[in-house]
Amino acid sequence: MTTALIAACERVLREALDGETTLSWQLWLAALKEATHADSCAMLQLRGPDLVPVAVDGLSADAMGRRFPVSEHPRLQAIMGAADVLRFPPTSALPDPFDGLIPNVADRLHVHDCAGVQIRGSNGPLGVLTIDALRRGTFNQKALDALRTFANLAGGCLEIIERLTRMQDAMERQSLVSSALLAELRPDQHLIGRSAPMRALLKEIDTVANSDLTVLITGETGTGKELVARAIHYGSHRSGRPLISVNCAALPEALVESELFGHVAGAFSGASANRRGKFEIADGGTLLLDEVGELPMTVQPKLLRVLQSGEIQRVGSDEHIKVNVRIVAATNRDLAEEVRVGRFRADLYHRLSIYPLQVPALRHRGRDILLLAGNALERNRASLHLRGLRLSQESQQALLYATWPGNVRELEHTISRAALKAAAGGTGSDRIVTIETCHLDLGRPRVEAAPPVRCEHEHVDISGLSLSVATDDFQRRLIEQTLAAQQGNWAAAARALGMDRGNLRRLAKRIGVPT
Repeated sequence: MTTALIAACERVLREALDGETTLSWQLWLAALKEATHADSCAMLQLRGPDLVPVAVDGLSADAMGRRFPVSEHPRLQAIMGAADVLRFPPTSALPDPFDGLIPNVADRLHVHDCAGVQIRGSNGPLGVLTIDALRRGTFNQKALDALRTFANLAGGCLEIIERLTRMQDAMERQSLVSSALLAELRPDQHLIGRSAPMRALLKEIDTVANSDLTVLITGETGTGKELVARAIHYGSHRSGRPLISVNCAALPEALVESELFGHVAGAFSGASANRRGKFEIADGGTLLLDEVGELPMTVQPKLLRVLQSGEIQRVGSDEHIKVNVRIVAATNRDLAEEVRVGRFRADLYHRLSIYPLQVPALRHRGRDILLLAGNALERNRASLHLRGLRLSQESQQALLYATWPGNVRELEHTISRAALKAAAGGTGSDRIVTIETCHLDLGRPRVEAAPPVRCEHEHVDISGLSLSVATDDFQRRLIEQTLAAQQGNWAAAARALGMDRGNLRRLAKRIGVPT
């Protein structure tokens, strides 16, 4: 096992240089699962008060999108506080955070084996590694020793990856939005996704965040444009200053100027005192102009003047006030088309779109749908005071094939409604509730995306093979099957596998898949 683990460490570190460790950790867990005879394994990394899945094996796909607050999960809290491997007796009254997440298993695991260990680094805890088995007494001392060994090596790898990341970050002068930055946001403010479009978006955010360039965020309703704006702000040198948001569509035309620039007493009827506008309030920070395409034509030239001069005038005043504000604008409209038909000023459009960012529609994000569903499931589980909340296999497929015209917002609302319907009629918090397709109320077929890749693995005898050779063989088969399912389209295959296309081609070349 030692030789195999060393090979696994080398693979994780090698692929960390390309920013693609997800599959490596997945194979790491597959090796742990085999060594311990577990039915499921999970590796979770500590990020703030939460444990966030890095990889899982034997659990439902939506588990990767969940966040597990340590304070809400007694077993994880016990593992984090234990000095060594902790094995829970089958009679333990502590709820298991993964109950209900093992596919094709009854609602509750009354008797099963469960163990976990803290992943440690030189400066403290980094996460946890857990193993579960459906049969009582599965884990002997040898299995627990293997769990400890895997956790120790995982801790070392995570520390090296963190150092490599910091070195790359320093060389590229980027802010690494996808990890350190997003840890500053609340769980409901995170940009969740591993698909190629989301990786590309995070990379663009990394590039522009720490500059002062004006950013125009475009995308359909409900895609998460405000979350992108927050990521840009918190990744910038202005993160310690306010982020002020203005919904331009909700402002009455007569009050837009006052809301943005402020007014002095007596400037108009009802203006009984001086009032600062959003530009002044956001001084030193970031101003988000949400739904900027809804701004009246009469206000657009005044906004343009402020963007050009950095000075505002309160309504009713001749005084010029200097402001230092970074502008991030967002819209679901095609502003170029709005300019063409005369509903938006061309000069303002060009001033706002210095750095354009397009947020991908949910239907283009593949299996990110299940990650986002898992995140919503965990939040609804907590709010409904349930022991567990999960999707049936049929429900997962239904989510993957829906069209989602309302994007992430529609998905979250769908999950909330379905959770309420599924939980209706039952009592008690010690329940695991399953959402079936009838609860989802989805009647729209998905028309734009290809069906998710389903890899039917025939049994392959890997006895006698090193972990490195067996891993290469698994990756080769997975890539070949995915390419076949996508008719040889490398871009589509990369999206299906949640990888960057260039990284997929490099990996394929290394393991002998024709490119």
